[in-house]
Amino acid sequence: MEKLHTALNVQIANWSVLYTKLHRYHWFVKGPQFFTLHEKFEELYNEAASAVDEVAERLLASGGTPVATMKEYLTIATLDETKEESNANEMVSNLVDDYKHLKEELKVLAELADQHGDDVINDLAVGLLVKLDTHIWMLSAYLGE
Repeated sequence: MEKLHTALNVQIANWSVLYTKLHRYHWFVKGPQFFTLHEKFEELYNEAASAVDEVAERLLASGGTPVATMKEYLTIATLDETKEESNANEMVSNLVDDYKHLKEELKVLAELADQHGDDVINDLAVGLLVKLDTHIWMLSAYLGE
């Protein structure tokens, strides 16, 4: 169960880093797509905040202890929070990369949950995977990929 709890904490850390990154993008995006991306980034950071809450509550319900400080997030996160994107396309491209990274880790989490017979955590991971697939598709389409 410890491995499953560790994987959940990595998700909490990654979604927290992503939340902060999305907030930064929301504030600093410029250019002709400002209004579209400003609104989209807000939608995505709100979703990231919900993901953090859902995963943390699930971790607590399964007997674990969620990480809950910025220091902890930055220590265990596997997403990079330090990139300095200079334009909207770089921001979107970085998000696609981050979502692909999260997707791979969520697949591992879903498998771990399945191995531990935890259908609720498996469902949570699969639900997040569905959202990420949609985001990857839409943001890649925005980039013309």
